[in-house]
Amino acid sequence: MLQAFSIIFAIAAIFSFINYKWLKLPNTIGLMIMSIVFVIIIRLSEDVFPEFYQFFCDMVTNAEFKDLLFDAMLSFLLFAGALHVNLKSLLAERWSIFLFATLGVLISTMLVGLLTYIVAQGLGFDLPFLHALLFGALISPTDPIAVLAILKKANVSEDLEIKIEGESLFNDGVGVVVFSGVLLLIQAAKHMHTDNAMLAQEIGFLFAEEALGGIVYGLVLGFMGYQMIKSVRENGKLSVMISLAIVMGGYALAQMIHVSGPLAMVVAGILMGNRLNLVCEDTPTQKLLNDFWGILDEVLNGILFVLIGMVLHLIDYDLAMMLLGAITILVVLLSRFVSVLLPYSLLRHKEHSPLKTVTVLTWGGLRGGISVALAMSLADHPSAKIILFITYMVVLFSILIQGLSIGKLVKKLY
Repeated sequence: MLQAFSIIFAIAAIFSFINYKWLKLPNTIGLMIMSIVFVIIIRLSEDVFPEFYQFFCDMVTNAEFKDLLFDAMLSFLLFAGALHVNLKSLLAERWSIFLFATLGVLISTMLVGLLTYIVAQGLGFDLPFLHALLFGALISPTDPIAVLAILKKANVSEDLEIKIEGESLFNDGVGVVVFSGVLLLIQAAKHMHTDNAMLAQEIGFLFAEEALGGIVYGLVLGFMGYQMIKSVRENGKLSVMISLAIVMGGYALAQMIHVSGPLAMVVAGILMGNRLNLVCEDTPTQKLLNDFWGILDEVLNGILFVLIGMVLHLIDYDLAMMLLGAITILVVLLSRFVSVLLPYSLLRHKEHSPLKTVTVLTWGGLRGGISVALAMSLADHPSAKIILFITYMVVLFSILIQGLSIGKLVKKLY
């Protein structure tokens, strides 16, 4: 795995250089496009360079995308993204973000699951309803890594940016819990005599333990990290080391005590970032912390989007599945629109044209590596092949089309 990671890191650096010098695209999108082209070239060279082709196959397989993202990279990326979120702006949009991250995810999961089931049945695919609902659960949360990386170049207004950023940071943890809950339903369906009351209680306990536990645990971690760095703020290198320990040790412990590590990292990052700005403002320590986490964020984002592109090599498909994937993209966009519009209509807003805001929130709800990783975790699942392919189609469209056009859409509407 280390060798595969090292090679992918080198590829990400080379692609970043090419993108910076010539393509001039947002770095994450440029890297993903180049990695997809690279995969296509490798596939075409199978007969000419069979040994190199086999080496590439082994490298992509040994990279273990799901484990690499969830166990090694996700904690750093979420913490780095949350570190720069303005808490005051976040609290000003707290009800919007809360409803999008909870009610919105549930509405989207049900709509995507139902419509995907209907479309799949119409096209002759054997995709049971609960399996389609599982796809709805993994594709409904917007990906904070993709959103934060691409919004930097989109020039959206501050209030819109905080809505999209805040939702993506928090609905990730909620989405994983919903995904786990649907898996429980699928397992229970295999045992027809399962007690429904006990199942509902188990899903409720899962939500309380993972989501609420993750938030509380994140507050504790963030407060500890803040107090420790505050007490040694004259030592920038030690401050960086403490922040790394909070992320690495905190995420590992979260997995052991069964609370949401992603939510904990988001909460800890927001708390530490905002509190440390008050006590370390314009100091060498603050600059060192910001520079370190900024560089780490850039490096890991590059590796992640190269990996997303290379996942194409692991996917089998045919024309019928491509048609299903294309229709699923429309299903996900429609469901996203409804799942934003309904919670948004429950709140009072200052905007004169709420529909414009809902449109931007719909188009800015990007999907990324987390959805792909969840789909890949279903390797032994009966519907794994279909779910992985349509997930990948939605993610490709989301990053390449929505990610490249969100800035233009904002300019057109505002």
